[in-house]
Amino acid sequence: MRLQNAALGAAGLAAFLALGEALPRLGLVKEAYFPPTSRIARAFADELADGTFWTALGDTLTGWALGLAIAASAGIVIGVIVSVVPYLREATASTIEFLRPIPSVALIPLAVLLYGSELRSVLLLVVYASFWQVLIQTLYGVQDVDPVADETARSYGLGTWARIRHVLWPTALPYVMTGVRLAAAVALILAITGELVMGAPGLGARIAVAQNSQAVPEMYALIVVTGILGLLINVGARTVERRALAWHQSVRGEVAV
Repeated sequence: MRLQNAALGAAGLAAFLALGEALPRLGLVKEAYFPPTSRIARAFADELADGTFWTALGDTLTGWALGLAIAASAGIVIGVIVSVVPYLREATASTIEFLRPIPSVALIPLAVLLYGSELRSVLLLVVYASFWQVLIQTLYGVQDVDPVADETARSYGLGTWARIRHVLWPTALPYVMTGVRLAAAVALILAITGELVMGAPGLGARIAVAQNSQAVPEMYALIVVTGILGLLINVGARTVERRALAWHQSVRGEVAV
């Protein structure tokens, strides 16, 4: 089944690339705006041979990784504290529901005002967008704890830390891993968006330069790079999730199938 899915995926990709080559060659779209796949591939190879490309890639991955780490750590810690402290969940519910829907891109003027086009501007956007993914999933995970199991742990004299470790955390971990996986994708989107709009160093800024200089094949090549990067991040996040939850029924069932 996996080999069949892989073959179908490869066939679909090949058809898409062939279509991208044929449309401008046949004059169905203007080559100036959508170059053939072969020209994009050559531009892609040129980018890989350029040292400044790897510097930009490193800048993007740095903003992504730092922002995701900060957001995940803060989301997990705050989510657990809000859930276990009596009445704190109710006291913060309205604030969370007010702040969570604010689009992260709306903070771009504030980020530029505070930090200009530095890495900290990108971190502000990445952390804000990714934090809510982890926090909300952590809150849901803690709420899903079996009250009977929690009361049993209390009756056996387990303290707060012991109950968090042995009762709360195993129940919340699948939710937390889902939140981190979602946050990883959101962090990449915001990192590149911030670089594209604010001019912070990274792939986004490189795409903006290519666009402004009418280097269309290079622009598409860089967009392809961001797509590949997103795919690798998603696959990596799913791999980490499966390994972290190897004991969980959902993962065991997925492996069995």
